Amino acid sequence: MSTPAAADTAGTASTRNWLAVIGSTLGAFMAVLNIQIVNASLADIQGAIGAGIDEGGWISTAYLVAEIIVIPLSGWLAQIFSIRRYLLVNAVLFLLFSVLCAFAANLEQMIVLRAIQGFCGGVLIPMAFTIIITLLPKAKQSVGLALFALSATFAPAIGPTIGGYLTENWGWQYIFYVNLIPGAVMVGLLAFSLDPAPMKLALLKTGDWPGIVTMAVGLGALQTVLEEGNKEDWFGSPFILRLSIVAAVSLGLFLWIELHSARPLLNLRLLVRRNFSFGIVANFMLGVALYGSVFVMPVYLSRIQGYNAEQIGGVLAWTGLPQLLLIPLVPRLMKRFDARLLIAVGFALFAGSAFMNIAMTASYAADQLLIPNIVRAVGQALVFAPLSAVATAGIETENAGSASGLFNMMRNLGGAVGIALLQTFLTKREQFHSNILSHAVSLFEPATVARIEQLTRYFQSHGITDPIDAGRRAYVAIGAVVRKQAFVMAFSDAFFLLGVALLVALVATLLLKKPEHLSAGGAH
Repeated sequence: MSTPAAADTAGTASTRNWLAVIGSTLGAFMAVLNIQIVNASLADIQGAIGAGIDEGGWISTAYLVAEIIVIPLSGWLAQIFSIRRYLLVNAVLFLLFSVLCAFAANLEQMIVLRAIQGFCGGVLIPMAFTIIITLLPKAKQSVGLALFALSATFAPAIGPTIGGYLTENWGWQYIFYVNLIPGAVMVGLLAFSLDPAPMKLALLKTGDWPGIVTMAVGLGALQTVLEEGNKEDWFGSPFILRLSIVAAVSLGLFLWIELHSARPLLNLRLLVRRNFSFGIVANFMLGVALYGSVFVMPVYLSRIQGYNAEQIGGVLAWTGLPQLLLIPLVPRLMKRFDARLLIAVGFALFAGSAFMNIAMTASYAADQLLIPNIVRAVGQALVFAPLSAVATAGIETENAGSASGLFNMMRNLGGAVGIALLQTFLTKREQFHSNILSHAVSLFEPATVARIEQLTRYFQSHGITDPIDAGRRAYVAIGAVVRKQAFVMAFSDAFFLLGVALLVALVATLLLKKPEHLSAGGAH
């Protein structure tokens, strides 16, 4: 790959290399931010372009499908077009299509624009990771990975806060305009710091095209299944069933092709390396919990507490803002402590924050969520940079693209799996708890009869003169209370599930070996 001047052997990096790292990580931050910032404003966007609730989901799905396809492709495409040209072109296109999204007149236009924006934004994530592990010396990579952690864990946490504020105070269009100023800084830094290099178009002829096609089809189908499956009743829908078959066949063929190709798109043999494989497992579970918690919390606050987008953002800010203070300290901690210890403590705290929310009540709101959110912020801040450093220790320069693509793709895929699982899990657990509570709220129970009579009198004293109508409203009110409590219990169960996923990540962490070449604060 074409790169700026390589770091010298004394363990220092040039100013231009650092500017390349800062510019690329800023791009990765914006790409990840644009997932959550749009989700926070989805209802307003749907209303503005005349999309229904079910249809509006494609605004997010289009971005995510395009992003997850391009992430594993980026290492190969960067070799063809050069890192400088590939990053700059996609950074500019990302900003252009971000602005165009604000002018979308209907759902079809928005889906197409978001897909192109996602394809260009998806490039920025793995390329930032690749630049860090190829341009920085071992002793400085922990600093670069800490910067990258701002995109991986801080951006999803702070996205709803920014999106909610902009939507409530300026209008939904500003969630797309907000990219322009940091985007201009990103483009300027990348243009200055990355050296020009010739294109290698001949690589297009020798590319692993069967692998590329099967991977793109398989990942696209799988991501769509995960995003749309719950609302389409999963395998009860012929559309989801067909897509699932396409995903299974395509990804199965992709694995076979990659293991037998002389020039594979991704070097899957990296997965036999102990630290990389267990690091991938931990990173996948991190994606499940990271994106899953960002999904569950807003739904809970909106449905149970009636919060608007800005109020939800205010609650989630306590998951994001502490990370902004803590993540810069992580490289220093990596110099003093075993990186595996930091990862384990981080996952333990993250899991603990989820388990702190398993006994929620209907009055469980911002005040009660403050401490769990701060604990979660500390855990997330401690996890990513050390996990990335240990997992990629010993990865050769020629395998950096494959390692970056696999590592980042699996975190995003974990997020998609986590959200899909939680959507279905919440529905099933709400039904389960509703059935149990409904049996307890029986007309044969004196307490239920007394409550119905009390509510009937209440409605009669507030203008409902017909006793039958007042009694009917009493029944409806009790039913609403039962369903609300069932939802609260389902959300508690969802946090328990997130905690279990993080314990799996913790177990994977305990199986990591201390890399021989991981110097204090280094990444190899």
